[in-house]
Amino acid sequence: MSDSEFETALQAAVADEVRRALGATLRPHERQRHLMDRARLVVRAYVWPRSAHAGDPELIAAARESVRALRALQGPGGLFVGGDNVDSPPDSSFTVNDLCDALELIVRAPADERAALADLEDELTAIADAIEPALLVGGVHTPNHRWEISAALARLHRRRPSPALRDRAEQWLAEGIDITPDGVYSERSANYAAYVSNPSLTVIADVFDRADAREAVIRNLESTLGLIHPDDSVETVHSRRQDQLNRFPLAPYLVAYRRAAIDLDRGDFAWAAGRALEGGIPHPSAVLTELLLAPRIGEELPDAAPPAPQRAWEQSGLVVDATAHRRLVVFGGSDYARFRRVRSGLSANPTFLRMFAGDVVLDSVRLSRDFFGLGPFRADRFTPRSGERAPGYRLAETVSAHYYQPLDADRRSPSGEYALTDDGRFYGSMSFGDRATDDVSLHTVIDVEPTVDGAVVSIAIDGPDSPWALELAFRDGGVFEGVTEREDGTAVLDSGAGRYRVGSTAIAFDAGDDYRADGAGRYHPGEDYAFLGASDAAAGRRVYLTGRAPGRLVLTLHAEGTGE
Repeated sequence: MSDSEFETALQAAVADEVRRALGATLRPHERQRHLMDRARLVVRAYVWPRSAHAGDPELIAAARESVRALRALQGPGGLFVGGDNVDSPPDSSFTVNDLCDALELIVRAPADERAALADLEDELTAIADAIEPALLVGGVHTPNHRWEISAALARLHRRRPSPALRDRAEQWLAEGIDITPDGVYSERSANYAAYVSNPSLTVIADVFDRADAREAVIRNLESTLGLIHPDDSVETVHSRRQDQLNRFPLAPYLVAYRRAAIDLDRGDFAWAAGRALEGGIPHPSAVLTELLLAPRIGEELPDAAPPAPQRAWEQSGLVVDATAHRRLVVFGGSDYARFRRVRSGLSANPTFLRMFAGDVVLDSVRLSRDFFGLGPFRADRFTPRSGERAPGYRLAETVSAHYYQPLDADRRSPSGEYALTDDGRFYGSMSFGDRATDDVSLHTVIDVEPTVDGAVVSIAIDGPDSPWALELAFRDGGVFEGVTEREDGTAVLDSGAGRYRVGSTAIAFDAGDDYRADGAGRYHPGEDYAFLGASDAAAGRRVYLTGRAPGRLVLTLHAEGTGE
């Protein structure tokens, strides 16, 4: 029996997207992926019996318009032109995957519909034929690209089986799928798991009967269950990609959870699929494609069963701890300690704690320091600890700056020219590695002890006199109580306790009787950002607790109004 709620929601979403697509004028230099996505959408709406536009010849005309524009973007080697990645096999593969799915739907269509789509089929086939040689030899530059290009090879093989296509895909797969024992892909990104790795590995499993690809998807879906928050977002603080500083919605996981729930009769996956549908259908053409190619995903889901509320992701340095009153996220798995730089592909988010309590979300807790421009606290050690009342977590970091001594006589240059080398904060023509140093270090230990309704955060900072600020960034929509609000929109806790309230719920933050603010209170992103005039500052309503090293702070977070 079909799931009427799912199909009704999809029907409305497809109708809205088709209306927008037909009403929009294609711009000059339209991007390849938008062109093919538009063509894919209207083909699916044409062949789906439940579509409000089923059989509408205007859709065929729109699809051919998009495909002709796409063909014009195909370079002499078959790859598509445009975007910041030039002559890119993986970027072209995204488009090829959509193109091949459109071809597959045309081939599966009833004879009269296929005849009406014959010219479009010929045009899509010509594009696929022209690009196939490039994908047989093309390279990649990110981990997920291996699976995207392999999925394109699989789809090309599905339309016209070829040992060369299979062999090339298996060459990529022979490297091993980059999934940790935690069930997290190496990029640790919800965005790329939902949009690239999981759908790519699924089609690879289907076409080439790869059990390893199918198992990786299931393991990732199991892992993601514990990362789904009350606001239907998926945790990203540990990500190594662009989403590490943003909320990512659960909705893009809809198809993957529906398929797995139905295939495996999993109530926990059905729970996630139901939650995902509540977030809407952000990409109806992709969801409709999956339904048309695998109709079983439209069947009724098994009974929903919420997953266990607490879990640790050891390889990511991440813990989610939940009670009836609050949900905590503790993070100590940044790559910054290892590489000492901020780069695309590294986890560098300095948020070490989040807390959800009813309608109140404490999105980010960060410790900022004015210490040689070395930036905010990012743990280089993360250790679970046993406590009297509940397990706790210790995050620790040591950062150092150097003062350099004169060079030894045998290393001096008569010309005064020395190697341009990296100090760890900046470069200078000083041959830094040849000099003795005087080191100045700052040691920070943060203990997070979960409580039934919050957490106790104990911070110890040891080192030379230097200011620090603990930043609490709350999601917009509430009001502060017990703090001093400033003209720039931020606030300072001068002493004692304050709270942030949204409606009938609040999170109180109590620094104890001995706390007195000492310092202006602001966030320093560190030299990696500052020399570019940039920042990774948290959004939302921010309040600061301030002090100086060496020093101690014990902060109690307490949820109010979230139940008995």
